Amino acid sequence: MKKLQGNIMSYQPQFKVKATYMRGGTSKGTFFNIADLPKEAQEDSVKRDKLLQRIVGSPDVYKKQMDGMGGASSSTSKAILVGKSDVEGHDVDYYFCQVAIDKDFVDMSGNCGNLSSAVGPFAITEGLVDNVPENGVCCVRIWQANIKKTILCYVTMENGVVKEMGDYEIDGVAFPAEEIQLEFVEPVDPSEELFPTGNLVDDLEVEGVGTFKATMITAGIPTVFVNADEIGYKGTELQGDINSDTEALERFEKIRIAGALKMGVMKSPEDAKTQQHTPKIAFVSPAQDFITSSGKEVKADEMDLHVRALSMQQLHHAMMGTASVAIGVAACIPGTLVNIASGGGEKETVTFGHPSGAIKVGAALSQKNGKYVVEKASMSRSARIIMDGNVHVPAGTMDK
Repeated sequence: MKKLQGNIMSYQPQFKVKATYMRGGTSKGTFFNIADLPKEAQEDSVKRDKLLQRIVGSPDVYKKQMDGMGGASSSTSKAILVGKSDVEGHDVDYYFCQVAIDKDFVDMSGNCGNLSSAVGPFAITEGLVDNVPENGVCCVRIWQANIKKTILCYVTMENGVVKEMGDYEIDGVAFPAEEIQLEFVEPVDPSEELFPTGNLVDDLEVEGVGTFKATMITAGIPTVFVNADEIGYKGTELQGDINSDTEALERFEKIRIAGALKMGVMKSPEDAKTQQHTPKIAFVSPAQDFITSSGKEVKADEMDLHVRALSMQQLHHAMMGTASVAIGVAACIPGTLVNIASGGGEKETVTFGHPSGAIKVGAALSQKNGKYVVEKASMSRSARIIMDGNVHVPAGTMDK
């Protein structure tokens, strides 16, 4: 009995952290008001990462995230931190955390465009936005702290609350919701190179794989675009065609690393071990009929081109929001592989096919001193709260 009592006395129960589980676009993640995080997680990035990993359920050698909030995919292994902003002209700061599923790291090198659509509604609900209208559209001014960019999120209000439900449909999401417009303001700083190599198209040499035409661009998120036919694909592939092929995934990773090194996004191939979120690797092809992952037939005349992109070394089931920005910008610049695949010429918007259907994106560009300047990129998504309350975390998580 004494031994049993000793064990009971030494037991430390789980602690709770206030959290909200939300869908944004074709992604899901666990949202936190920074002020609700344990103090040590607010002050120590290592402890913060350990906390977020345990909440999401990583690292998981089984790659299932069975013991956490994650869904064992790049679209669901995410944590989002939002707090009141000190940056002039902005309402909130937004930190995006891509949690590795089976590896021990959290990647904060980029943004999630899809979940950006949920940041606005979450910030309003948490009381982090001032002067919210009772009815109408509230523009939430978001400072994306990872990449130091501005995102404008237009949220519909009705009777003092966020209007979540509506009739706007997204390919890749089963149910309709209220449309949320996003504007990514100056996704590439005018002082930065939109095309880091200085070229619209490069010959990308990939050791042990081959040499391919590639467009490498930094808009939205650093992205390496190659032609589908050059790497042996039609461009209409679905997840099962790629993600079950280990050799293909290894080949894509080699292309991604080669592109990252040429762009200067990575300094050495070793960086890829802890930098899975950036850059993205995508392949493009001209518009053609195809069958989506849900079995819906989409005709070639409903789109301008096809794009397939990988995230965290897996083909995405639809399209990442940040990659959509890169696609929209590249498509509007004559001479890029994305533009050529979409038929060439000057454009302001483009509709591209992806495994779940199609999406329309746009970009506003100008030219200064012979270089393209991206003023903004735009797209529509939707978002809603799925669950809110507390996540329970084993004691000692941040001490490991």
